This record gives sequence, C-alpha cells and structure tokens, in this order.
Amino acid sequence: MKHHILIAAALVLTMTSCEDFLDTSLDTSNTNETLATSRSSIWAFANACYSPIHYGYSAIDNNIFASASDEAQQAAASSNVLYFNKGMINANVNPLSYTYTNCYEGIRAVNYFLDYVADGKGKALLEQNRNLVTDAVNYKRDLQSLDWYIAEAHIARAYYYAELIKMYGGMPIVEQTMDKNGGQMISRSSYDECVEYIVNEIDSWKDKLAVNWNDFADREGRFTLGFALALKSRVLLYAASPLHNPSDDNAKWVRAAQAANEFLSCADLSYSLDPSYGSYFKGSYSLTSPETIYAVRRAASNNLEKANYPIATPGGKSGVCPTENLVSQYEYIGVPDASDPYANRDPRLAASIVTNNSQWNGRTIAEAAGETDDMNSANASPTGYYLKKFLTDELNLIQGQTAQHNWVAFRYAEILLNYAEAMNEAFGPGNTPAGYVMSAKEALKMVRDRASVSLPAVNASSLENFRNAVKHERQIELAFEDHRYWDLLRWKDAMTVLNQPVKGVKITKSGDNYSYSVQEVAARVFYERNYYLPILQSEIENSNGTLTQNPKY
Repeated sequence: MKHHILIAAALVLTMTSCEDFLDTSLDTSNTNETLATSRSSIWAFANACYSPIHYGYSAIDNNIFASASDEAQQAAASSNVLYFNKGMINANVNPLSYTYTNCYEGIRAVNYFLDYVADGKGKALLEQNRNLVTDAVNYKRDLQSLDWYIAEAHIARAYYYAELIKMYGGMPIVEQTMDKNGGQMISRSSYDECVEYIVNEIDSWKDKLAVNWNDFADREGRFTLGFALALKSRVLLYAASPLHNPSDDNAKWVRAAQAANEFLSCADLSYSLDPSYGSYFKGSYSLTSPETIYAVRRAASNNLEKANYPIATPGGKSGVCPTENLVSQYEYIGVPDASDPYANRDPRLAASIVTNNSQWNGRTIAEAAGETDDMNSANASPTGYYLKKFLTDELNLIQGQTAQHNWVAFRYAEILLNYAEAMNEAFGPGNTPAGYVMSAKEALKMVRDRASVSLPAVNASSLENFRNAVKHERQIELAFEDHRYWDLLRWKDAMTVLNQPVKGVKITKSGDNYSYSVQEVAARVFYERNYYLPILQSEIENSNGTLTQNPKY
C-alpha cells in the first residue's frame, strides 16, 4: 500500500495546482496507519484522478497545439512543434509523449481510488470516528459525494483512454492497481475494443453522475452527466470516421448520431450557444456560460499572453501565428472591400485573429516595412497574423498583470457539429428520422447563425457537399481549440492538407493604403505513419515485448 500511496502523492504533487478548482493536494506526512483512519484521504485520492487532465494552453512549447496543423505557424525558429511540421516524429522523439504518461498516471490514480473504496471500504471509512446520529447530515452528504466520486472515477478512466486512442490507436486496458495484477504486462487492445470499453464505462456510470453543480459551488470542476455524454459523442464520432472506419460502415455513423442525439435530447441538460463568440473565450467568461460543458480551470497567469502577444508588444514573443490557409476560409458576409480584405467577413475572424491595421493591445497593428510590427523584424509574425482568441487584451506583461485562462474541453457548439456530421453521414443532410431532435442541416445552421445570420447558405444538395460544409464549419468554429489536427487525421485528409505549405501575406504600404500578397511561409511534411503517434521506444523495451509499436516507426 505504501508503494501506491507514494505513487499517488507524487502524481498529485507534480501536477499543476490551481485556484477555485479541486483540492488535489495530499498530505505526504500521512502513513499507512493514519490514512486508514482519515476520511479526508478518500477525497484526496478521488481528486487525484483529475490531476493529469489535458490543459490545452500548454499542449506543446508551453502553448496551444495549433501550429502542428495548417491553422498556424510558430514564430520561433526552434520549437518542438517543428517535429510535427517536418514529419520528424519517431520512437525516440515525440513531444506529446508526456500525454501517454499523464493518461496512464490518471488511470493509475482512478484504479487506486476505486480499489481503496471498493467492497464497502469507503463507506466504512466514512463511518469511523463519528457519531452517525448527531452527524447524520454530514454523513449523508459524504455518502452522496462518495457515490459521485466513484462514478466520476469511471468517467475519468474513460476520458484518459479516449485521449490515448485518439493519439496512439488501441492501447492496453488496465483496470487494477499493480498489486492486484501482480505486475503482469498487458498487451494492446484493438481500437474498436477500446471504444467499446470507453462507451461501456460511460453507459454504466452516467446516470450516477451529478447533472450539474449549481447547488455545490465548491464542487465545480468535477465531471457531470453532460461531460460523460459529450465524451461519448466525440469518441463515437471518431470511431465512425474514415481513419477508424475504412469500410464506411453506416452503423457506426448511426451510433455516433445517436450519441449526439442523446446529449441534445436529454431533458436534464440545459446547454445552449452563447450569444457572444468573441467574449466566450476571454478570462473567466466561459465558467458561467450556458455553452460550457466542461472547462479545465487553472490559476490566473499571463503565460498565454507572453507566448503570443506580438513581439512589438513589451513581453510578447509572437508565438502561434495564424496562417493565410485558415484566414482565407472565413467567408464574406457582404461585398468584399478591395482596400481591406478583412472587412465584411465572418465575425469569428475578428474575434479570433489579429490582422494588420486592426486594433489590438491599445494600438493599431502596423506590419509594413518600417512600421511598429514590421514583418522583417526578428521573431515578428511570419504570416502577417497574430493570435487573438483566448488572449486578454492589454495585459501589462512587464508589470506582471494576469488573467484567467480556462481551457474549454467540451462545449455545446462541438456537440451540434458532431451531430451535423454524423447525421449527414448516416441519413443525409435534410432528413430527421423519428426520435432525432433535428436534421444535420438544422444543427449546422444553429452554429452558423450564432456567428452571423448573414453568412451564405450552406450547400446541402448532396451528402458530399454537406460533408465539406461541416468540415469547413469545424475549421472556423473550433479554430485553435485542439480539434483541427485530430480532425484531419480522423478524416484521412492529413496526407493531403498537411503536406501543403502554410501561407501568409506580405504587407506593403503606399501612402495610407496597404496591399497584401499571399506568399509561402513554410513547407510541411506528413507521412502515412503519422496518422498514429509512436510509443516511446523506452516504453516498448520496458514492456519486455508485450507492447507493440505502431506501424512504420
């Protein structure tokens, strides 16, 4: 037991703690004997299940993952994301290998907690050293919390496996702590077997989760029914996609549509699209928005602003610079302006990306030669664009001013897009079979109308045309939210898209007028083997031949 106490303690203490979130601290002065008589140890081990959850703002290079796809180019000449850009990922170099470790440490924490409270041990521990008559109210509350935590642990395990198979394909399924399986090595299950395991965990425990934490403010940040159903929707959408469904089995698309429909038709859930796309991602706004299904909370900081403010802003490093590949996809909602290519566009462009001659950080961004943000300056944006989404405007980095950055792992718009995609593939764009809440076309329209009711009508004349419209909408609506790279992989589009160069604009000025010409910024390389990440060679060797490597690594 001491072995596992130390593992759990190390896991908790090495993860980033946060304010206004779960207390994932663990008293390392506890011994085997004191833990056995301390009710608080239950909550410490339960909260440890959350510690390794993915925080997208520090996915790679202590920044978002967008530069691994065609969404952005990293301004720094040297960065870990270049291993993705140049197809250099291998069994010894994988900048996302920490996710493998984190997920299995999360699974280990889940397994330990579930063993710790199994067979009535948790209930017995809650009864120790308390008067069950005079302390009846608190005892009842603790029993309810234990039941919730057990359900949440199962959902956490499903989440960590979902993250693993998204990146690595089928993985070993471990359900017991090492002392229970005697240290036995476990071989990889197939991708489909892992999907079934994840879905079974969700379906078996979803009804035992809290619907929300409206009456328990101190429990915000823990999983709910909405999280479980959203996770199920995403997992089954990925499972139905071409990478994992090469025969285009329609039953998998129907199952994905049913999962999204289960979320949208659940009477207990009350999510909706937030009316302000531009404000949604700023500061703590998402924590009270009806669109947020689950957000990963962290203490206020300015790390994201330091990493992505323009280099000409004191303290900024330019960082993740959006590409013309992405900017060109934002549609016009009016007549194009020959003097300003960014006018009369989908308003999500201005909400997400800093363009030349726009206002940002209390000044006008000016990128022509000799101007404040001269693109020829060292570490200036190589694309002519800077990131705006997620960032708080006008933070004084020199004086250490900070802001909240809560990573939205699931939101309502994604579920609508999941639904639109799966419904189209299963039934076509305009059909609404009995029992479904709407057609694919109606779901997509909800997302687009929230952006602007003036956006052009979507071509829904065929399944293929609508499929392209859904892909486009995901690219725009979910930009920089760690979907694009994985979407390209699951659609089997990566060999085409991620082998094309990323582009930017060259900006020149004559008098008061700017002109823009598209130019290639960097070549990209993606190999067939990159559809799955490699497991580190050290893991392969430590498994004594039980763990097999992904093909062509």
